[in-house]
Amino acid sequence: MKAPYFIEILARNGDVLHRHKVAGLPIRLGRGYDNDVILDDAHSAATHAVVDANEEGELVLRDLGSNNGTYLNGKRQTSVVLAGDTMVRLGHTRLRVRAADFPVADERADTTMHGWEGAAPATIGLALIAIFTCAETWLSDVEPFALIRYLLVLASSLAAGLLWSSVWALANRLFGSHARLGRHLFILGSGLAVLGIWRVGGAALAYAWSAEAFTRYGNLVTLAIACGMVFFHLITIKPHHPRRFAVSCWVMLVGGAGLMLMTNLQSTGRASDELYMSVLLPPEVRHSPDRSVNQFMADAAKLKTGADAARVRAVKDGAPETDDDDGDE
Repeated sequence: MKAPYFIEILARNGDVLHRHKVAGLPIRLGRGYDNDVILDDAHSAATHAVVDANEEGELVLRDLGSNNGTYLNGKRQTSVVLAGDTMVRLGHTRLRVRAADFPVADERADTTMHGWEGAAPATIGLALIAIFTCAETWLSDVEPFALIRYLLVLASSLAAGLLWSSVWALANRLFGSHARLGRHLFILGSGLAVLGIWRVGGAALAYAWSAEAFTRYGNLVTLAIACGMVFFHLITIKPHHPRRFAVSCWVMLVGGAGLMLMTNLQSTGRASDELYMSVLLPPEVRHSPDRSVNQFMADAAKLKTGADAARVRAVKDGAPETDDDDGDE
């Protein structure tokens, strides 16, 4: 192994936190200031371990009698032969040792999309937020048009969008070295656009073909869209861990959906969000076959029969018991 040597202090997930260059062997490790590499760890000894070469020319880390020991794969060791990828724990400090001739992997493909930065995604994101907010307000507006009401809604939505994206940008700056505010604004705007398309499209499908599931369980789709937005925020911060973030978002989706369904059951006795389809659109949108008045009355009679039977059962269940014994009164 070729000098110099590099002591890499690692995070729990294996990311490099600090890298120390040492000219030659031996390398002393510990909290004391006379060491070659000082460990800022109250659980490591003043002179915790030393790295040197053995007779075969391999790097070997030897524990110097520390109280908290040296661990490899969770097992305490007095000495460990170090390969470039061997991670050992001294106290609470995880580290590995690599020589100058350690081979590195090929250059990774650029997954961060650096060309999609700055003003362009930010402008598109803000525009999508504005369009979604104004469209939602217009579709639900039952009062005469008032410009000031739309301006207030627009200003509050843009402020909320900037706040949401700024929080993600701060996390991006802390954990990913770049803020990427524009891209987080674009993710938020795109998610709101998808949500708006779903609400309008789902309502139209539900009304046109009596597909009531689109409205009764529409909140689950809204939750799925929100989890998708969170996923894209996370992979913008750490693009090399998509599988881990995908699993986390799936857990969020399943847990949130379970809470929604249980809340509906507890409050209304049914899992759906609403008892009946509340969407009313122009008759031209309707494609489901019409039902005749006679069929409607027949269905109503069946409902009445069932309600009468349920009422009779309730009266019988609530009636006091009678004494059939022939005893003296």
